[in-house]
Amino acid sequence: MIKRLIQFISIALFILILGACSNSMNGMNHNNMNMDEEREVTYEDTTTKGLQQTVSTEKIELNEFTLVAQERKHTLTEGIDIQAWTFNGSVPGPEIRVQEGEEVKIILKNELKDPVTIHWHGIPVPNNMDGIPGVTMNAVQPGDSFIYEFKTTVPGTYWYHSHQDGVNQLDKGLYGSFIIEGKNDEEVDKDYTLVLDEWMSDTDSDRFSMGHDMGNMYDIFTVNGKSGKDVLPLLVNEGDKVRLRLVNAGFMSHKIHLHGHEFKVTGTDGQEINDPELIKDQLISIAPGERYDIEFTTDNLGEWLLESHGDMEGTDGMKVPIKYESFDGASTDKSNKQEKLKLFDLTSYGKEGSGGFTLDQEYDLSYTMDLNTGMSSRGMVYTINDKTFPKTENIKVNEGDLVKVKLENNSTIDDHPMHLHGHFFQVLSKNGKPVQGSPIIKDTLNLKPGDEYVVAFKADNPGNWLFHCHDLHHASAGMVTQVTYDGFKPQFTPNPNANNQPE
Repeated sequence: MIKRLIQFISIALFILILGACSNSMNGMNHNNMNMDEEREVTYEDTTTKGLQQTVSTEKIELNEFTLVAQERKHTLTEGIDIQAWTFNGSVPGPEIRVQEGEEVKIILKNELKDPVTIHWHGIPVPNNMDGIPGVTMNAVQPGDSFIYEFKTTVPGTYWYHSHQDGVNQLDKGLYGSFIIEGKNDEEVDKDYTLVLDEWMSDTDSDRFSMGHDMGNMYDIFTVNGKSGKDVLPLLVNEGDKVRLRLVNAGFMSHKIHLHGHEFKVTGTDGQEINDPELIKDQLISIAPGERYDIEFTTDNLGEWLLESHGDMEGTDGMKVPIKYESFDGASTDKSNKQEKLKLFDLTSYGKEGSGGFTLDQEYDLSYTMDLNTGMSSRGMVYTINDKTFPKTENIKVNEGDLVKVKLENNSTIDDHPMHLHGHFFQVLSKNGKPVQGSPIIKDTLNLKPGDEYVVAFKADNPGNWLFHCHDLHHASAGMVTQVTYDGFKPQFTPNPNANNQPE
């Protein structure tokens, strides 16, 4: 604790002494990659006077529709209103549900004062539809529109969010869930999507004075945009088969506990887990950008909690009542958010099978990513192989290459949830130990300090694709690289006046 406090105080003094700098490249504005500037703009202390109130999140089940980026007043919980940036006037934005194999057409209309884009997190779209300003497109300017078109080829639980100045725009609420229902999905009686996030009740600048201490910055935790008693209950009937799709749209990991029921973890990042077994009273740790699907049978009449565990200020607000509609008694279930429960281990869960890759097979390219924290004239930075974006070394591939990547987290206190755009990867080992259970296919993988993972993917989607930390405070301070395909040419011309800010 003393070491950490000294480190944070040193960083704060260092930032006050040193000036900020910025650079630009290929039509991208990297000004947001300095710590002083980020502390000032991550949350604006602005009035909500005159803004329309947010509406309830709608469910869109069409394959052609419009998403409008607009400013609203949003109530997190009674007495706490914030200025939110929304899709279609809600936080989260609409829950999109489409069928596997559909061609979708989505019109983004920007009614905000700043440019925006939409990134379809985890969905393997064509490169020009990935929504990365300065990399795959120019940011959509205020008053303008952009049409996204792609085919929903891989079923699962995904989400969408702005990738323009994402560290700030996600914080303001520009995200929503995107479900691709599979042709062979197992039927359930109830299918709920729960989007997790964190917010700040106090936007004064001193909340940012200790680097990126998330516990210091965010003090309100939400489920589907609401906190505490304002979180809507999940209504079930006795004997229901229930699927919960958990999406982490925030910048902090959350340990989720289902009370009173056995459950199975059936998917991660939208990809199925092979032959999952029943477990009980285990914490599912969901990192920024990750998704987990769990299923359970309602065989324990009463009123139960699904809640986050921990001792941070906002933890108590991240709890969801699960109510049996036939139950008319008093609930006896209580929060146990500080109880030390077993942490779910994905690397030894489910039944072994073939995922397509092995540790000892031949690869066309092997690459190591040393993830670390450092200091520069810009303040605290987050590095890949001792460099910050846009000076990080790209992973250069040819179409069809088999690629193995070793990820090492050498930061002393920071988690790094690494997200690869445009591809899925298979997790082969953790800390030198091969995966023992089901093959693990993901697009986002969290590394805690000291962790080492080996992953593999096939270069089967030509383009320029980001590979970055999904704590966007870290990405905006440097922890970004790209997977670039030899011979690929983007289908747009970077506009230096578009204010493209990819993180």
